[in-house]
Amino acid sequence: MRMSLPIRILKNITKPRFAALRRTFADDVEVCPRKIDDDPCKPSRHKGLVLGYYTNPDADYDVGKLTPTGERYDHMVCHRLTELLRYAGPPPGKREVRVFYNIDDEFSMVAVSGLGRECQGYDVFEQMDEGKEAIRTSAATGCKALQKMSIKRAYVESYGHAESAAEGAALGVWLYQEKKNRRYQIFIPQLELYDDCDWTGWQIGLQKAAAQNLARQLMDTPANMMTPTSFAQNAVEVLCKSGVNVEVKVRGWAETQKMYAFLAVAQGSCEPPIFLELSYYGACRDERPVVLIGKGITYNSGGLCIIPCNKQRYMRGDMGGAANILAACRAVAGLQLPINVRALIPLCENMPGCAAMRPGDIVKAMNGKSIKIESTDTAGRLVLADALVYAQNFWPRFIVDVGTMTNDMKHSLGAAATGVFSNSEALWEYMLASSMHTGDRVWRFPLWDHFTKLVAHHHDVDVKTFGRGGRPRCGEACKVAAFLNEFVPCGDWIHLDTYGVMLSNGKDFAYLRKGLSGRPTRTLVEFLSQLVCHRE
Repeated sequence: MRMSLPIRILKNITKPRFAALRRTFADDVEVCPRKIDDDPCKPSRHKGLVLGYYTNPDADYDVGKLTPTGERYDHMVCHRLTELLRYAGPPPGKREVRVFYNIDDEFSMVAVSGLGRECQGYDVFEQMDEGKEAIRTSAATGCKALQKMSIKRAYVESYGHAESAAEGAALGVWLYQEKKNRRYQIFIPQLELYDDCDWTGWQIGLQKAAAQNLARQLMDTPANMMTPTSFAQNAVEVLCKSGVNVEVKVRGWAETQKMYAFLAVAQGSCEPPIFLELSYYGACRDERPVVLIGKGITYNSGGLCIIPCNKQRYMRGDMGGAANILAACRAVAGLQLPINVRALIPLCENMPGCAAMRPGDIVKAMNGKSIKIESTDTAGRLVLADALVYAQNFWPRFIVDVGTMTNDMKHSLGAAATGVFSNSEALWEYMLASSMHTGDRVWRFPLWDHFTKLVAHHHDVDVKTFGRGGRPRCGEACKVAAFLNEFVPCGDWIHLDTYGVMLSNGKDFAYLRKGLSGRPTRTLVEFLSQLVCHRE
């Protein structure tokens, strides 16, 4: 009887009265047409959407607001999104996300990710564009939330800067899992731009993120699978189809070039040393190239002066400089920058073999200068010394060298920034501006004659790896730069010590998971792009 009562009431309502009732209801309530799919056999949708949300952290009762793209989407779904946000607790702040399901037919879920304060920009004290960094953080946070739900395709709004959104999204969803059973691997969704026409900026951001992800992949690969030979094979496979020429030079070639510092590092390992020479011509072949050099020690045990075990866990990433340079070359080719680039990558292992170099050994570099090896764990500066001398053969516009050099940099800056040394104010200004744009900051250290006097002009040899100056490790980062400066041919040069930024703990940056970071690849790519824009 309970079920029949409303049926009888409905029967008593005539059709004209029922139509009038519907019109009255439509006048009072905004009706949002929406199809309800009740077919259980239809496969579930796999599209997700990431939108941004502004909040003021200084206001206790600030309800925040959606971005303009979010407001347009909210209007399209008849304000259901804002209604759900009101019932979801406090508004999402920075690095926070709220995920809503089945709001409309197109997207199975919508992630609303916090941006923090509205109208952020360049901060002179932080030396970073905080607005762009907030976009990267928000895009990464939203995409990772959708990734947890095994979404197949994620649509990301531009937040007003499509390049930064693409960087954050692509960096955030990537993780190293190549050696994991495919059944248990986390699916990496396809990323698409939503409700914006800045397709060029989106593609540039994806190219930069792909370059850094390539560097992360190379650095995180175990040392037994990333030997000098394996690295060279990867370089040929990745770069040749991108339009970058790769020359692989072996031990015999290095001996003819008299690269005895480089060969001294390699002689303790059974893995043969390899010297990679990469060339990209985006401009006239007569134009002087930019020379990039990356430290490529695929595993650094410290040699006979062996590194403690807890530090050796991450020494597979000691070829981070080589990975940065290789990835930057691919990005330059992908972006088709009108610039000529030569990249030099000396590859070897530093192992305590029976023929390994010993503390106190003296070797000659390619330019004839003698080097006293005071400790065998200083292999990085030895391999870069010969590469710097060899760079003069190309009459470079300037030289950039990158390497994980000293623990001093980690103690000084931690993971906040890359240490930079340069003999050129112009190059430093370009590098600083690039880091502000990418959020991967740099900080300049002195290249004073004081440090040159500590490592050079000794009575028995030309250069020492530590030199004078109290304890051997005092001011080591500056002494390494002074050491390398002894082998720089005439011209502009900039040196990047990336040891502090080599590792990501998964907390400092929302878009970088725990593992080897691939930094500062995006800053290098942006640096080369800035040079092209200035020249034009």
